[in-house]
Order: sequence, then structure tokens, then C-alpha cells
Amino acid sequence: MGKIFIIGLGGFLGAVLRYLIGGWVQGFSGSGSFPYGTLSVNLIGCLLIGLLSQLVETEQFFTPETRLFLLIGLLGAFTTFSTFGNETINLFRDGQAFLSLINIGAHIFLGLTAVWVGHRFGFLIWR
Repeated sequence: MGKIFIIGLGGFLGAVLRYLIGGWVQGFSGSGSFPYGTLSVNLIGCLLIGLLSQLVETEQFFTPETRLFLLIGLLGAFTTFSTFGNETINLFRDGQAFLSLINIGAHIFLGLTAVWVGHRFGFLIWR
């Protein structure tokens, strides 16, 4: 139960930060046509998960609870794109270049397909 609470607390903070930072960047950009807020959150999350996972792997810098809070809770709620990026880089680094490319293709193709299918279902249900 303690692990779930730690992840949940990090998730709460990550979601709030996503909303605040994404909204601020979007407003600052003055653009209503391109999602600069989402792009910035994804890039910040990728930078942070790269930095933190390197510290975890090489320095054993964080306790297991801190890793749960930061990597799964905070960054997981801030942006799952960072997890996707980290896992893809780990596959590539571990000599699994083909699997890293499959991961990229599957996320992009299947993710976009799932969004389209969801839109179609929504249209059919609530038209």
C-alpha cells in the first residue's frame, strides 16, 4: 500500500505540473494552432527521465521509493512519452536496435490508429 501511495503522490504532482507548465507554454507561445505546451512537456519529461535514469543506473543515487515517486509517479503523470523514449533508448543501447524500431513504429502507428478508432466509436455512439 505504501508503494501505491508514493506513486500516487508523484502522479498527482506530475499531473499538476503538466497542466501548469503546458498551459503556461501554450499561452506564452500565443499559438492556437500548434500544441507547443504538449511538445514542451514531452521534451522536458524526456530530458528529466534521461538524466534521472542515468543517475539511478550509474550512481545508485536514489532509494527504491524515490525512484517510484520520481520515475513512475511524477514523470509518469507528467508525460508517458518520456517513458516511451527511455525504453526505446534502453532497447537500442542494449543492442536491440530492431526492437527499438518496432517499439517506435508500434507506438506511432498503433497509437494513432487507436485514437482514430476511439473517435469513430465516439461518433457512432453519440451522433
